[in-house]
Amino acid sequence: MNLFDLIVFAVLVVVGFVAGRIAEKRHYASIRKREAELADLLVFTNRMPPAASGDRQAALVAGSVVISEDYFKRLLASLRSIFGGRLSSYESLLDRARREAVLRMKAQARGHGARMIINVKFQTLAIPGRQPGSVGAIELLAYGTALK
Repeated sequence: MNLFDLIVFAVLVVVGFVAGRIAEKRHYASIRKREAELADLLVFTNRMPPAASGDRQAALVAGSVVISEDYFKRLLASLRSIFGGRLSSYESLLDRARREAVLRMKAQARGHGARMIINVKFQTLAIPGRQPGSVGAIELLAYGTALK
């Protein structure tokens, strides 16, 4: 490998890292904006709704998202797993997936005219990557009962 190839490789690594960070920051900005818009739609993990009088209409609502890991998060996690400790790169991946799934569930509930969602549950699935035992993407499903 000559010096030119090494420089090209280093430039591509830096460009990929910066592009991934920019994409993640944009996604977080979008999440924060939509969370503010849907803040009035309450979400509870309780099985039963808060005590109130009157009949309620119910509908099952769900939000699903698949977010892939980028090469640099995988590289950082591999290095971190050698020494042990928190894998913050995967924590941000799961945080984005959870928040996005809840937002999609809330948007579906808003379409039903709901005022709250109860009995919210989460299902997480790791979608395998190319290498055996590696994670390529995270699927997260949030579901609950929307009440009018």
